[in-house]
Amino acid sequence: MILNISNLSKAFLEKPILREVSFHIEDHEKAAIVGINGSGKTTLIRCILGEEEPDSGIIALSKDKRIGYLAQQHADMEQGASDFDTLSGGQKTKLRLEQILLDKPDLLILDEPTNHLDIEAIQWLEKVLKRYDGAVLLVSHDRYFLDRVVTKIIDLDNGRCRMYRGSYTEYAEKKKQLRDAELRAYLNQQEEIRRQEAVIEKLKSFNREKSIKRAESREKLLGKVERLERPEEIRDEMRLMLTPGIPSGNDVLSVRELSKRFGEKTLFSKVSFELKRGEHAAVIGANGTGKTTLLKILNGLEEADQGAFRLGANVRIGYYDQEHAVLHMEKTIFDEIRDAYPTMNNTRVRNVLAAFLFTGDDVYKQIGDLSGGEQGRVSLAKLMLSDANFLILDEPTNHLDIQGKEVLEDAIRSYEGTVLYVSHDRYFINRTAGRILELFENRFDDYIGNYDYYLEKREDVRRYGLLQRGNTGKGKKAEPLPPAENFSQGRLDWAQQKEYQAAFRKAENGRSRAEKEIQRLEERNEALNQDMAKPEIASDIGRLMELHREKEANDESLTRLYEEWETYSEQLERLNG
Repeated sequence: MILNISNLSKAFLEKPILREVSFHIEDHEKAAIVGINGSGKTTLIRCILGEEEPDSGIIALSKDKRIGYLAQQHADMEQGASDFDTLSGGQKTKLRLEQILLDKPDLLILDEPTNHLDIEAIQWLEKVLKRYDGAVLLVSHDRYFLDRVVTKIIDLDNGRCRMYRGSYTEYAEKKKQLRDAELRAYLNQQEEIRRQEAVIEKLKSFNREKSIKRAESREKLLGKVERLERPEEIRDEMRLMLTPGIPSGNDVLSVRELSKRFGEKTLFSKVSFELKRGEHAAVIGANGTGKTTLLKILNGLEEADQGAFRLGANVRIGYYDQEHAVLHMEKTIFDEIRDAYPTMNNTRVRNVLAAFLFTGDDVYKQIGDLSGGEQGRVSLAKLMLSDANFLILDEPTNHLDIQGKEVLEDAIRSYEGTVLYVSHDRYFINRTAGRILELFENRFDDYIGNYDYYLEKREDVRRYGLLQRGNTGKGKKAEPLPPAENFSQGRLDWAQQKEYQAAFRKAENGRSRAEKEIQRLEERNEALNQDMAKPEIASDIGRLMELHREKEANDESLTRLYEEWETYSEQLERLNG
């Protein structure tokens, strides 16, 4: 065991934040702390790091064990250095994490490490953490990332803690089952209490000495019963069906030969696609490829350099831009919705807000006093109720906690209009998109399916794109296999055997080449790590950045090579099978 937390409690202004929290982290274990915003995750991390003093409880770190910490903000990085001014959030995260890992900490603590990272950078982080030999404790709202990395979930709920073994998806299912069982137990106990109370009242009404004594005896027994707390209500499903006031025509959007450049940088070139009524499509791609610019062009906020787009009959756009510009900071949540939709009665307004997790007196909070995630939920509620039948959303899950993301997922899944959105949230994409448009090398690759389907088909589609352009890229890519039926056992004629042998040799040679290149780059990266740890280089920001850029380029090549190795290995398995 590397870390043990026992009965940790912390309150602010007499409001309990953590209540007798207990859990432990084993050596080499990968664990995540999850919970809604305000559940105490950051407070718990600060207590572990010694930045906050708990009111009670014990925090025990094994002797001679060291902690490495990656915060959400990188304010502790050197300031004023011009080289750092040009780094993206993802590059800063990579550099800071590499610096931390050079010290080889026994426990790595990460606070929202995937914030500001695009999908490729998150996949890089997943590989790093899975290969990391030490223990990891992280806070994250990225459910797909959690599924790929952690094997234990530490759930903070109403200040209390409960541990679950397994991935995030397994945890979510177990928690639902447990919550259902707790609710049934609570309701059964309440029913039994009511029954006993009715019997006691009846016995007392007889007004006889024997019946009164029996009533008093039952009252004593009832008083000794440990009363179960009612579990907090959770929404099992979205009950608010959101239907556009006016349906669009079947053809919603037609994009033809659209191109956009900024200076010398081409974002995308001659892209074409169409959206039909009811489609829910996600736009994905690395940071800086032009995803947000595309949405702005479609919303009339940017001009394309070439090409055109056309909206279909009766199409009305609703746009979500992360800045919540549609909100009035001086209004309450309730008035924000009611003023926008004056024909809605108070009950309908409350039902809508409840679906977006605003209940009771929460609806009278002022917009300006809300967190970014809460403002996001109000903006989304307002947008989903509009007359729009074509929603264009830019990173709608940013700033939302897991509960807020689930609300939005349910809302979009039930929405009968058309949706086009940009997101890096793979779990969200998996649940809400039936089509994926990837901006890759200045073009759009089109996948009819969710994110898992995209992962399954990505390499085939990219190889096809390279072949179509007559370009094999910097490294050799695995070539498409002949159809599987050509390799059926017992049915190989001479020509087919030759085809089989040629495919086998190509796959075998390709995997061997990838293995050698992987070994060479990993050895070079180890040498770079040793160089960056030297005091004379660590103090030379220019040299440090030069080595970092070389390592970053190596990491990008390694990501491609790992994928090639996996593709060739899968081909060999198919051929051997």
